[in-house]
Amino acid sequence: MSADYPRALDTSLSGLDWEDWLDRLDDAADADGYVERLGDDHAAIFLEHKSILLVTFEAFPSLRVMSPEAQPLGWQLGRALGWSHLCLASRTDSWFREGRVFGYFDRLIDDGFFEEFEQVVFYGAGPAGYAAAAFSVAAPGARVLAVQPQATLDPRMAEWDDRFRRHRRLDFISRYGYAPDMLDAADRAIILYDPEIEEDAMHAALFARANVIRYRMRFMGPRMDRGLMRMNILLRIIAQLSAGKLDTENLARLYRARRSDVPYLRALVTRLEDDGRLYLTARLAHRVLRDTPGPRFRRALRAAYDKAEELGVPMPPREND
Repeated sequence: MSADYPRALDTSLSGLDWEDWLDRLDDAADADGYVERLGDDHAAIFLEHKSILLVTFEAFPSLRVMSPEAQPLGWQLGRALGWSHLCLASRTDSWFREGRVFGYFDRLIDDGFFEEFEQVVFYGAGPAGYAAAAFSVAAPGARVLAVQPQATLDPRMAEWDDRFRRHRRLDFISRYGYAPDMLDAADRAIILYDPEIEEDAMHAALFARANVIRYRMRFMGPRMDRGLMRMNILLRIIAQLSAGKLDTENLARLYRARRSDVPYLRALVTRLEDDGRLYLTARLAHRVLRDTPGPRFRRALRAAYDKAEELGVPMPPREND
Protein backbone atom coordinates (compact mmCIF):
# COMPACT_ATOMS: atom_id res chain seq x y z
CA MET A 1 0.00 0.00 0.00
CA SER A 2 1.36 3.39 -0.90
CA ALA A 3 2.27 5.71 1.94
CA ASP A 4 -0.36 8.26 0.93
CA TYR A 5 -3.20 5.75 0.87
CA PRO A 6 -5.93 6.23 3.53
CA ARG A 7 -4.64 4.74 6.76
CA ALA A 8 -8.15 3.53 7.63
CA LEU A 9 -7.48 0.48 5.46
CA ASP A 10 -5.08 -0.84 8.11
CA THR A 11 -7.87 -1.08 10.67
CA SER A 12 -9.47 -4.37 11.78
CA LEU A 13 -13.12 -3.99 12.77
CA SER A 14 -13.94 -7.59 13.57
CA GLY A 15 -16.02 -8.56 16.59
CA LEU A 16 -17.87 -5.25 16.88
CA ASP A 17 -21.60 -4.64 16.97
CA TRP A 18 -23.24 -2.15 14.60
CA GLU A 19 -22.86 0.94 16.80
CA ASP A 20 -19.27 0.23 17.83
CA TRP A 21 -18.42 -0.63 14.22
CA LEU A 22 -19.60 2.77 13.04
CA ASP A 23 -17.76 4.53 15.88
CA ARG A 24 -14.51 2.76 14.99
CA LEU A 25 -15.01 3.52 11.30
CA ASP A 26 -15.49 7.19 12.16
CA ASP A 27 -12.21 7.21 14.09
CA ALA A 28 -10.41 5.33 11.32
CA ALA A 29 -11.64 7.51 8.47
CA ASP A 30 -10.51 10.74 10.20
CA ALA A 31 -9.04 13.12 7.60
CA ASP A 32 -9.37 10.56 4.80
CA GLY A 33 -13.16 10.65 4.70
CA TYR A 34 -16.22 10.55 6.93
CA VAL A 35 -18.97 8.42 8.41
CA GLU A 36 -22.50 9.82 8.27
CA ARG A 37 -25.30 8.02 10.09
CA LEU A 38 -28.55 7.94 8.15
CA GLY A 39 -30.97 7.18 10.93
CA ASP A 40 -30.58 4.16 13.19
CA ASP A 41 -30.18 1.50 10.52
CA HIS A 42 -28.09 3.01 7.72
CA ALA A 43 -24.82 4.84 7.30
CA ALA A 44 -22.58 6.26 4.59
CA ILE A 45 -18.83 5.67 4.85
CA PHE A 46 -16.59 7.61 2.47
CA LEU A 47 -12.84 7.31 1.87
CA GLU A 48 -11.28 9.63 -0.68
CA HIS A 49 -8.23 8.82 -2.75
CA LYS A 50 -8.07 8.70 -6.55
CA SER A 51 -10.47 9.82 -9.24
CA ILE A 52 -12.44 6.58 -9.67
CA LEU A 53 -15.23 6.08 -7.14
CA LEU A 54 -16.57 2.68 -6.14
CA VAL A 55 -20.02 2.83 -4.52
CA THR A 56 -20.94 -0.36 -2.66
CA PHE A 57 -24.10 -1.32 -0.80
CA GLU A 58 -23.46 -3.75 2.02
CA ALA A 59 -25.52 -5.30 4.81
CA PHE A 60 -23.61 -5.42 8.08
CA PRO A 61 -24.17 -9.18 8.79
CA SER A 62 -22.94 -10.15 5.30
CA LEU A 63 -20.04 -7.75 5.45
CA ARG A 64 -18.70 -9.48 8.57
CA VAL A 65 -18.75 -12.81 6.69
CA MET A 66 -17.13 -11.46 3.52
CA SER A 67 -14.22 -9.74 5.28
CA PRO A 68 -12.19 -11.21 8.18
CA GLU A 69 -11.50 -7.63 9.30
CA ALA A 70 -15.21 -6.69 8.93
CA GLN A 71 -14.21 -3.95 6.52
CA PRO A 72 -16.35 -2.74 3.62
CA LEU A 73 -15.66 -4.64 0.42
CA GLY A 74 -14.53 -1.50 -1.35
CA TRP A 75 -11.57 -1.18 0.99
CA GLN A 76 -10.19 -4.43 -0.41
CA LEU A 77 -10.47 -3.08 -3.93
CA GLY A 78 -8.99 0.19 -2.77
CA ARG A 79 -5.86 -1.61 -1.62
CA ALA A 80 -5.39 -3.03 -5.11
CA LEU A 81 -6.37 -0.09 -7.30
CA GLY A 82 -6.31 3.01 -5.13
CA TRP A 83 -9.91 4.03 -5.78
CA SER A 84 -12.07 6.24 -3.65
CA HIS A 85 -14.92 4.41 -1.97
CA LEU A 86 -18.41 5.20 -0.78
CA CYS A 87 -20.09 2.43 1.21
CA LEU A 88 -23.79 2.54 2.02
CA ALA A 89 -24.17 0.16 4.94
CA SER A 90 -27.36 -1.20 6.49
CA ARG A 91 -27.83 -2.83 9.88
CA THR A 92 -29.91 -5.61 8.23
CA ASP A 93 -31.18 -6.40 4.75
CA SER A 94 -33.33 -3.36 4.08
CA TRP A 95 -33.01 -2.88 0.30
CA PHE A 96 -32.02 0.64 1.44
CA ARG A 97 -35.64 1.75 1.17
CA GLU A 98 -35.41 4.53 3.73
CA GLY A 99 -36.14 8.23 3.38
CA ARG A 100 -32.81 9.29 4.90
CA VAL A 101 -30.96 7.25 2.28
CA PHE A 102 -33.00 8.93 -0.46
CA GLY A 103 -32.19 12.30 1.07
CA TYR A 104 -28.48 11.51 1.23
CA PHE A 105 -28.35 10.73 -2.49
CA ASP A 106 -30.39 13.85 -3.21
CA ARG A 107 -27.73 15.90 -1.43
CA LEU A 108 -24.92 14.19 -3.35
CA ILE A 109 -26.68 15.07 -6.60
CA ASP A 110 -27.28 18.68 -5.55
CA ASP A 111 -23.65 19.05 -4.45
CA GLY A 112 -22.31 17.62 -7.73
CA PHE A 113 -20.48 14.96 -5.73
CA PHE A 114 -20.38 12.31 -8.46
CA GLU A 115 -19.24 14.85 -11.05
CA GLU A 116 -15.95 15.19 -9.17
CA PHE A 117 -14.89 11.70 -10.26
CA GLU A 118 -13.73 10.52 -13.66
CA GLN A 119 -15.74 7.34 -13.27
CA VAL A 120 -18.28 5.90 -10.84
CA VAL A 121 -18.88 2.15 -10.36
CA PHE A 122 -21.81 0.80 -8.33
CA TYR A 123 -21.78 -2.69 -6.78
CA GLY A 124 -24.10 -4.79 -4.62
CA ALA A 125 -25.41 -8.34 -4.19
CA GLY A 126 -28.96 -9.55 -3.46
CA PRO A 127 -30.91 -6.76 -1.70
CA ALA A 128 -27.80 -4.61 -2.00
CA GLY A 129 -27.66 -5.47 -5.73
CA TYR A 130 -31.14 -4.01 -6.03
CA ALA A 131 -29.87 -0.85 -4.32
CA ALA A 132 -26.79 -0.60 -6.55
CA ALA A 133 -29.01 -0.61 -9.62
CA ALA A 134 -31.67 1.65 -8.13
CA PHE A 135 -29.38 4.39 -6.83
CA SER A 136 -27.05 4.35 -9.85
CA VAL A 137 -29.45 6.82 -11.44
CA ALA A 138 -27.87 9.43 -9.14
CA ALA A 139 -24.67 9.23 -11.21
CA PRO A 140 -25.56 9.24 -14.94
CA GLY A 141 -22.95 7.37 -16.97
CA ALA A 142 -22.01 5.10 -14.07
CA ARG A 143 -21.18 1.42 -14.50
CA VAL A 144 -23.05 -1.12 -12.39
CA LEU A 145 -22.40 -4.67 -11.22
CA ALA A 146 -25.40 -6.26 -9.52
CA VAL A 147 -25.15 -9.86 -8.29
CA GLN A 148 -28.49 -11.69 -7.97
CA PRO A 149 -30.45 -8.43 -7.61
CA GLN A 150 -34.18 -8.15 -7.11
CA ALA A 151 -35.89 -5.79 -9.54
CA THR A 152 -38.54 -4.90 -6.96
CA LEU A 153 -40.51 -6.52 -4.16
CA ASP A 154 -43.70 -4.68 -5.07
CA PRO A 155 -46.23 -7.57 -5.08
CA ARG A 156 -47.96 -6.08 -8.12
CA MET A 157 -44.77 -6.80 -10.08
CA ALA A 158 -43.14 -9.67 -8.17
CA GLU A 159 -45.87 -11.55 -6.34
CA TRP A 160 -44.20 -14.77 -7.53
CA ASP A 161 -41.20 -14.17 -5.22
CA ASP A 162 -42.23 -15.53 -1.82
CA ARG A 163 -38.76 -15.38 -0.28
CA PHE A 164 -39.16 -11.88 1.16
CA ARG A 165 -42.87 -11.70 1.93
CA ARG A 166 -42.49 -9.64 5.10
CA HIS A 167 -40.41 -7.04 3.23
CA ARG A 168 -43.16 -6.33 0.73
CA ARG A 169 -44.36 -3.61 3.11
CA LEU A 170 -41.30 -1.57 2.10
CA ASP A 171 -41.93 1.20 -0.38
CA PHE A 172 -40.69 0.09 -3.81
CA ILE A 173 -42.94 2.51 -5.71
CA SER A 174 -41.66 5.98 -4.88
CA ARG A 175 -38.27 7.51 -5.64
CA TYR A 176 -35.36 5.28 -6.67
CA GLY A 177 -37.98 2.53 -6.85
CA TYR A 178 -38.04 0.13 -9.80
CA ALA A 179 -34.40 -0.90 -10.24
CA PRO A 180 -34.46 -1.82 -13.97
CA ASP A 181 -35.77 1.64 -14.90
CA MET A 182 -33.09 3.29 -12.77
CA LEU A 183 -30.42 1.74 -15.00
CA ASP A 184 -31.50 3.72 -18.04
CA ALA A 185 -28.93 6.43 -17.23
CA ALA A 186 -26.06 3.95 -16.69
CA ASP A 187 -23.27 3.57 -19.22
CA ARG A 188 -23.51 -0.20 -18.80
CA ALA A 189 -24.68 -2.70 -16.22
CA ILE A 190 -23.84 -6.34 -15.56
CA ILE A 191 -26.40 -8.62 -13.90
CA LEU A 192 -25.02 -11.93 -12.62
CA TYR A 193 -27.48 -14.65 -11.61
CA ASP A 194 -27.91 -18.38 -11.18
CA PRO A 195 -30.65 -19.63 -13.55
CA GLU A 196 -31.16 -22.65 -11.31
CA ILE A 197 -32.75 -20.26 -8.78
CA GLU A 198 -36.04 -19.56 -10.50
CA GLU A 199 -36.83 -16.34 -8.66
CA ASP A 200 -33.40 -14.89 -9.42
CA ALA A 201 -33.79 -15.77 -13.09
CA MET A 202 -37.19 -14.07 -13.20
CA HIS A 203 -35.82 -10.92 -11.58
CA ALA A 204 -32.89 -10.93 -14.03
CA ALA A 205 -35.33 -11.09 -16.94
CA LEU A 206 -36.89 -7.82 -15.76
CA PHE A 207 -33.51 -6.10 -16.19
CA ALA A 208 -33.45 -6.65 -19.97
CA ARG A 209 -32.16 -3.38 -21.40
CA ALA A 210 -29.88 -2.40 -24.28
CA ASN A 211 -27.18 -1.28 -21.85
CA VAL A 212 -27.42 -4.39 -19.63
CA ILE A 213 -25.57 -7.70 -19.91
CA ARG A 214 -27.26 -10.54 -18.04
CA TYR A 215 -24.82 -13.38 -17.41
CA ARG A 216 -25.78 -16.83 -16.15
CA MET A 217 -23.61 -18.50 -13.51
CA ARG A 218 -25.19 -21.90 -12.94
CA PHE A 219 -24.90 -23.82 -9.67
CA MET A 220 -23.45 -20.89 -7.73
CA GLY A 221 -26.33 -21.00 -5.26
CA PRO A 222 -28.04 -18.23 -3.29
CA ARG A 223 -24.82 -16.54 -2.07
CA MET A 224 -23.05 -16.00 -5.35
CA ASP A 225 -21.10 -13.04 -3.97
CA ARG A 226 -19.33 -15.28 -1.46
CA GLY A 227 -18.55 -17.79 -4.18
CA LEU A 228 -17.06 -15.09 -6.41
CA MET A 229 -14.91 -13.87 -3.54
CA ARG A 230 -13.86 -17.42 -2.72
CA MET A 231 -12.76 -17.89 -6.35
CA ASN A 232 -10.89 -14.57 -6.24
CA ILE A 233 -12.74 -13.17 -9.24
CA LEU A 234 -15.20 -10.62 -7.81
CA LEU A 235 -12.68 -7.81 -7.58
CA ARG A 236 -11.33 -8.72 -11.02
CA ILE A 237 -14.84 -8.48 -12.45
CA ILE A 238 -15.25 -5.00 -10.94
CA ALA A 239 -11.85 -3.91 -12.23
CA GLN A 240 -12.63 -5.13 -15.76
CA LEU A 241 -16.01 -3.39 -15.65
CA SER A 242 -14.24 -0.15 -14.80
CA ALA A 243 -11.72 -0.65 -17.60
CA GLY A 244 -14.48 -1.23 -20.17
CA LYS A 245 -13.29 -4.80 -20.80
CA LEU A 246 -16.11 -6.75 -19.20
CA ASP A 247 -18.19 -8.58 -21.80
CA THR A 248 -19.65 -12.07 -21.98
CA GLU A 249 -16.39 -13.49 -23.33
CA ASN A 250 -14.31 -12.12 -20.47
CA LEU A 251 -16.95 -13.11 -17.93
CA ALA A 252 -16.79 -16.65 -19.26
CA ARG A 253 -13.01 -16.57 -19.03
CA LEU A 254 -13.10 -15.42 -15.42
CA TYR A 255 -15.81 -17.93 -14.55
CA ARG A 256 -13.48 -20.80 -15.47
CA ALA A 257 -12.21 -20.44 -11.91
CA ARG A 258 -15.22 -22.57 -10.89
CA ARG A 259 -13.45 -25.63 -12.29
CA SER A 260 -11.25 -25.78 -9.19
CA ASP A 261 -13.81 -24.49 -6.68
CA VAL A 262 -14.84 -27.41 -4.47
CA PRO A 263 -18.21 -26.01 -3.26
CA TYR A 264 -19.21 -25.39 -6.88
CA LEU A 265 -18.09 -28.88 -7.87
CA ARG A 266 -20.06 -30.39 -4.98
CA ALA A 267 -23.19 -28.59 -6.16
CA LEU A 268 -22.58 -29.81 -9.70
CA VAL A 269 -22.05 -33.46 -8.75
CA THR A 270 -25.19 -33.34 -6.58
CA ARG A 271 -27.19 -32.07 -9.55
CA LEU A 272 -25.80 -34.80 -11.81
CA GLU A 273 -26.69 -37.45 -9.22
CA ASP A 274 -30.20 -36.05 -8.81
CA ASP A 275 -30.67 -36.16 -12.58
CA GLY A 276 -29.37 -39.75 -12.82
CA ARG A 277 -26.49 -38.74 -15.11
CA LEU A 278 -24.27 -41.66 -14.15
CA TYR A 279 -21.67 -41.30 -16.90
CA LEU A 280 -21.20 -37.57 -16.30
CA THR A 281 -21.14 -38.08 -12.52
CA ALA A 282 -18.26 -40.53 -12.97
CA ARG A 283 -16.41 -38.22 -15.38
CA LEU A 284 -16.67 -35.29 -13.00
CA ALA A 285 -15.67 -37.32 -9.93
CA HIS A 286 -12.67 -38.76 -11.79
CA ARG A 287 -11.50 -35.30 -12.79
CA VAL A 288 -11.85 -33.83 -9.30
CA LEU A 289 -10.12 -36.78 -7.63
CA ARG A 290 -7.10 -36.43 -9.90
CA ASP A 291 -6.27 -33.18 -8.11
CA THR A 292 -8.17 -33.16 -4.82
CA PRO A 293 -8.88 -36.00 -2.38
CA GLY A 294 -12.52 -35.80 -1.47
CA PRO A 295 -14.79 -38.39 0.17
CA ARG A 296 -17.86 -36.69 -1.33
CA PHE A 297 -16.63 -37.31 -4.87
CA ARG A 298 -15.35 -40.80 -4.09
CA ARG A 299 -18.79 -41.75 -2.75
CA ALA A 300 -20.41 -40.29 -5.85
CA LEU A 301 -18.03 -42.26 -8.05
CA ARG A 302 -18.70 -45.58 -6.36
CA ALA A 303 -22.45 -45.03 -6.28
CA ALA A 304 -22.48 -44.17 -9.99
CA TYR A 305 -20.61 -47.35 -10.94
CA ASP A 306 -22.78 -49.49 -8.67
CA LYS A 307 -25.95 -48.08 -10.21
CA ALA A 308 -24.57 -48.40 -13.75
CA GLU A 309 -23.68 -52.05 -13.14
CA GLU A 310 -27.18 -52.68 -11.84
CA LEU A 311 -28.72 -51.05 -14.92
CA GLY A 312 -26.20 -52.41 -17.40
CA VAL A 313 -25.24 -49.00 -18.86
CA PRO A 314 -21.78 -48.13 -20.23
CA MET A 315 -19.38 -46.09 -18.07
CA PRO A 316 -15.91 -44.56 -18.49
CA PRO A 317 -12.95 -46.68 -17.30
CA ARG A 318 -12.35 -46.59 -13.55
CA GLU A 319 -9.51 -44.34 -12.47
CA ASN A 320 -9.76 -43.40 -8.81
CA ASP A 321 -12.10 -45.91 -7.21
